[in-house]
Amino acid sequence: MPQKPSIPKGTRDFSPTEVAKRNYIIQTIKKHFEVYGFQPIETPSFENSDTLLGKYGEEGDRLIFKILNSGDFISKVDDVTYSSKRSSSLTPKISEKALRYDLTVPFARYVVMHQNEIDFPFKRYQIQPVWRADRPQKGRFREFYQCDADVVGANALLQEVEFVQLYDAVFTDLGLKGTTIKLNNRKVLSGIAEVIGAKHLLVDFTVALDKLDKIGAEKVKEEMMAKGISEQAVKKAEPLFSMSGSAADQLEQLKSLLSQSEIGIQGITELQEIVETVGAMGLKSASLQLDVTLARGLNYYTGAIYEVSAPEGVSMGSIGGGGRYDDLTGIFGLPNVSGVGISFGLDRIYLVLEELGLFPETLDKSIDVLCINFGKEESLASLRLVGNLRENGIKAEVYPSASKMQKQMKYANNRQVPYVVMIGDQELSKGEFVVKNMASGTQQTYLLDKPEEFVSSL
Repeated sequence: MPQKPSIPKGTRDFSPTEVAKRNYIIQTIKKHFEVYGFQPIETPSFENSDTLLGKYGEEGDRLIFKILNSGDFISKVDDVTYSSKRSSSLTPKISEKALRYDLTVPFARYVVMHQNEIDFPFKRYQIQPVWRADRPQKGRFREFYQCDADVVGANALLQEVEFVQLYDAVFTDLGLKGTTIKLNNRKVLSGIAEVIGAKHLLVDFTVALDKLDKIGAEKVKEEMMAKGISEQAVKKAEPLFSMSGSAADQLEQLKSLLSQSEIGIQGITELQEIVETVGAMGLKSASLQLDVTLARGLNYYTGAIYEVSAPEGVSMGSIGGGGRYDDLTGIFGLPNVSGVGISFGLDRIYLVLEELGLFPETLDKSIDVLCINFGKEESLASLRLVGNLRENGIKAEVYPSASKMQKQMKYANNRQVPYVVMIGDQELSKGEFVVKNMASGTQQTYLLDKPEEFVSSL
């Protein structure tokens, strides 16, 4: 007996209805990307390993899917490396490529390779799948789409403000009210690490701090100390764990805490400008909230960082995030090119819209008109009618075989077709077609040589 097929954990098949809903989100995001002046690009699904490795921190590197070299790759490994059984030594010998982990690093590589063709500042958007060897759970998959917008070659904080507005515009259009755009700055985090005496352990400090809302303050303290951050330093950082109040209040508290840190004060100044400008412009449905514990574990962020949470009451992780990464292109040989970008989490946004019932009902409608098949001559007339309807932008089809009427009507119901057309031998002899409104049950007769009357009624 054949083995029942399956798909890898963390991946999914999508039904026509699910694809329609995903396309609705993508088209909404794409529309606003283009309104804001972003241009589309695409990059390969896999990159050279050295392009990706070392850009996401130790934890990120572990989640990168490696691709085995083609051919008899094992024979090319020397005996010493092979017998060591150490993946860190063996992997570079048998794998030179990897599936992309995100769209930001490939974009930085793209900018460096195409720098002579690009007009700076360059605003690009990219909507493509990425892969991470993560543990699958609700809202977390191994294969998923990212919808990114980035600007490179612009230092002004106006870009940070514009991205807050872009988030607000997309979520307003999707009817997703009550989202919270959390904002912080990596310079503030660097300043904190400096004043508590853990400057040399900045990465470990931020990776642990970023888990505060997931594992709680005590576990974060334990992880920090396990990474070599002293108990005294952790105590100095404790005010961060419970900092509250308005953005202005928190900024004042940070000024006091970071008064001796030049980079920390610089981060506070940048946060203050973003918060004040957004406040002056206003938001439609989202809110901007300062979160001094927001770290985003990726190493390439250097300035403002964002994370978007779903409306209160929806159990879901972040549905968007991003930040400024001034040093990323320098890794690939193009220094002094500032960048900032954000990403929309398509799959999580889908789950949130589904939970809140925010998808338009019309998305389930795959076709507008189905012509019942009564036989050869009748189906030819139906095909001519369908051709005319399609030329007018109406989604229409003829049932492929002259099956029983009950079966064809059941098919129409299952596909939620709003109009069913019937051309039997009697209608054919009169040069007519009958249209049944499936919602009301009413029927209307039209002339086959004047289908525009039906088209105008839709």
